[in-house]
Amino acid sequence: MAHFDEKSGAVQCKTEWGCWWQTIDEVFIEIHSETILNSKDIKCVIKPRNISVHIKNTTILEGNLFEPVHADDAVWTLEDKRLIRICLSKSHNTAAHCWPSLLVGQYEADPFTFDEMQKKLTLQRFQYENPGMDFSGATMTGNYQGGGPQLPS
Repeated sequence: MAHFDEKSGAVQCKTEWGCWWQTIDEVFIEIHSETILNSKDIKCVIKPRNISVHIKNTTILEGNLFEPVHADDAVWTLEDKRLIRICLSKSHNTAAHCWPSLLVGQYEADPFTFDEMQKKLTLQRFQYENPGMDFSGATMTGNYQGGGPQLPS
């Protein structure tokens, strides 16, 4: 069985250094470099509540994560000497925990992108709950908050 995002695509939030996106379980970060890098040029520190990434002593990303992660499960790689990929395992992994920003007050998804992220996580939740069904081509309409459609009050 293919990974949910491999079949349905990710909803990326673009930044000046690259992009980030999420699934129910993980947050992915891609940092693009204009210069060729070696792993020794990169200092990546991931703690349960914060992250910092420095390239050649220049701060690229630093601050408090929107929600805690399992820091011991975090992984970063350098690909093609220009792309840093970071994978963070969310501590709270439900569709209701869709991050509106990567860091507190930084790298926020615009309202449209955040709504699309919430829809994607809701579809992923449906896939988890119904493993025999294929939701990769499914679409959802409406505005979402907390991993599900909001009913009128």
